[in-house]
Amino acid sequence: MKQTLKILLIVIAALCALTPQIRAQEDYRFDIGGGIGMTGYLGDANSANLLKNPGWDAELLFRYIMNPRINFKINFYIGSLSGDTSQMENVMPDGQNFKFSTTFYELGELFEFHFFNYGMGESYRKLKRWTPYIAAGLSLTAWSVGGKGGAAFTIPLGVGFKYKPSLRWNFGLEFLMKKTFTDRLDGPALADPLGIKSSFMKNTDWYSTLTFTVSYEFSKRCAVCNYKD
Repeated sequence: MKQTLKILLIVIAALCALTPQIRAQEDYRFDIGGGIGMTGYLGDANSANLLKNPGWDAELLFRYIMNPRINFKINFYIGSLSGDTSQMENVMPDGQNFKFSTTFYELGELFEFHFFNYGMGESYRKLKRWTPYIAAGLSLTAWSVGGKGGAAFTIPLGVGFKYKPSLRWNFGLEFLMKKTFTDRLDGPALADPLGIKSSFMKNTDWYSTLTFTVSYEFSKRCAVCNYKD
């Protein structure tokens, strides 16, 4: 009993010693990091199951931390996508089957809105070490299938979750669905196999990224003035 009480007192003393230091911590302007994850594809070679034929992705990211609720992120992805019409229930014209695989490259800008004030530090700001968030943005994606290259604008939309294990480090998990403004992501043979005219929501290709990230904050904000630039 005495040993347990001694350990408890030591823990309480350590927490009391850390509290003033945590409250005095400054926050930072920028965040840089990377991550890895998996991809999915929806299009003429896979019309229903996003998890069929999953691929891989790697991400580099750079964030501007505007405030605890709003971030702007520049990201660069490289990843793989694939599909096979023989795995579908729908039958292609003339009973043909097509398959494709590609490596894509994506550069984009993303807006992130946190549900809670994210961070560590001043108690009056009601900061939390974790938060879910929503994200949206605009990207440019390039790829090549069968020696035929292409590029198109993409709209990424999704959700994520962030956790701060320490003041300057962040862990994240982000899922994005990405609508491409093209029907050629899966190659020219599948550009319009059913003869359906493309529109904003019909007959264009989509892909997804589910990525785990680790990032590090830097460039401390002004510590002596009464505003944040």
